[in-house]
Amino acid sequence: MTSPRLDATIAIIGSGFIGRGWAARFAAAGAQVRLWDAEPGVPAKALAWLDETLPAMEKLELIADARGARARVTGHATLEDAVRGVDYIQENAPEKLDLKRELHARIDAADCAGAVIGSSTSTFPGTKIFTGLRHAARCLVAHPANPPHLLPVVELVPMPVTSPAATERCRALMAAAGQVPVLLKKEIEGFVMNRLQAGVIGEAMSLIADGVIEPDDLDAVMRHSLGLRWSFMGPFETMDLNAPGGFMDYATRYGGVLQALGRDLGVAKPWTREAMEKVEAARRSRIPAGDLVKRGTWRDRRLMALAAHKHATNRKEGE
Repeated sequence: MTSPRLDATIAIIGSGFIGRGWAARFAAAGAQVRLWDAEPGVPAKALAWLDETLPAMEKLELIADARGARARVTGHATLEDAVRGVDYIQENAPEKLDLKRELHARIDAADCAGAVIGSSTSTFPGTKIFTGLRHAARCLVAHPANPPHLLPVVELVPMPVTSPAATERCRALMAAAGQVPVLLKKEIEGFVMNRLQAGVIGEAMSLIADGVIEPDDLDAVMRHSLGLRWSFMGPFETMDLNAPGGFMDYATRYGGVLQALGRDLGVAKPWTREAMEKVEAARRSRIPAGDLVKRGTWRDRRLMALAAHKHATNRKEGE
């Protein structure tokens, strides 16, 4: 259960899917949260979403006080008002470089002296977003999983000019919010999470294009095998436990086979139109386009239940 322990004021710039998830996470941890979005009606929609989501999280004992958390979130009419005097700013604008640069220029010119500034960008290194700003030394990428209130990892990617103090402040704030901050030692396109995801998705699309498997069966393979293991341990720990002598034993036994398979993978092949249409047809036969929002809510509730199970198990095992 996340109990309030984060004494900070945080501005959420961009209040859509990612921004509202950040708001839930930070408010549940005790922060005062200010929402702003370029579309005037979006913060109000985020607040309405919080009205439903926070009580659902409290019911599963993921947070301690839904009403208190909700009271700590407010909408603001201007970006400048939202960022004034805050401790931390999390930008979540659409993945358009010019738009992000424009927003950060406004943040840079606003009254936010002292605030650490993070971007939820999924693809752009910080040097493409923050270069030339007065406060670049306080800026870094803070890339979350989606949705951030239920998938706690956040990749912190400082630029060469980002100060170690700003990076540490961001790491400490994320940890206090109940996130799992991981530090990338250098900038890389797509960061780590998306590069791992790209490898799996690229091979999945190749297998469909080559007629090896149907989309529903491929999803079943992930859902009922790799996904189950990876929900509580990573690939290196998986290998460490899959051979009597641990990781090096596994690498010695199976490393050659896996590397040979790697040379045959279709990860980098272009996604064919035919394969994409096949996947689209399979998905729409299961979930009509008009039901995607409803299914997204189902996904979030399932993630809440999984998070609650993991928290309860970790408590029992003393983790």
